[in-house]
Amino acid sequence: MFKKKSKEAKIKTPRFQTFRDAYKVTSAEKPWIGIALIAIFILVLIAGVSLGVVLGHPIYGGFVTIPVAALVTMFIFTRVAGSAAYSSIEGQIGAGASVLMAIRKGWTTTPAVAVNRQQDMVHRSVGRAGIVLTGEGGFAVRQMLQDEKKKSERFAPGVPITEIFVGDGDGQVPIRKLQKHLTKLPKKLSAHQMREVRARLKAVGGMSMPIPRGPLPKGTKLR
Repeated sequence: MFKKKSKEAKIKTPRFQTFRDAYKVTSAEKPWIGIALIAIFILVLIAGVSLGVVLGHPIYGGFVTIPVAALVTMFIFTRVAGSAAYSSIEGQIGAGASVLMAIRKGWTTTPAVAVNRQQDMVHRSVGRAGIVLTGEGGFAVRQMLQDEKKKSERFAPGVPITEIFVGDGDGQVPIRKLQKHLTKLPKKLSAHQMREVRARLKAVGGMSMPIPRGPLPKGTKLR
């Protein structure tokens, strides 16, 4: 019994810390979030109690509505927190790498495999879609992508290579949509081929660059 309780405590602590960190990031970007969440919870609760009054069971209506109000409040907080997390790192050096490395399943990202003096950089991701080279920065990043593409072709010939430019312009992928864009790429490699490509490119390595900190959404969920 005591062993089970200790295990539960270990599991609950990181979840609380994640929620706390997410709330700190969200409140920094959106100071009104606390009042908004309380208002949403109260409004949903009032709606449930009112429905219970109409049906002749106000206490039962309130009892049932409490968990529903909590779920609605948490759902809205998750959506707002996701937007705030992206806003908190947008424009920072290595923001794209931070987003790519938050993809836990199916992808391995090596951040900043190429960097120049203007702090333009290229990140390399490997998954079932092949090799994805993601560029952040100005015009010079295009040449950097071409150089990294040639390097990848030399170490992993025949493997599909996709180039992505992070930004809000034409032909670019906004950082808020980067994860979704990557995970929707068509799968062209088997699991065995993907592992082989990772092993080959591991020898190429990359550079060590600072990655923006803070909780990031993975799909619709927070880490």
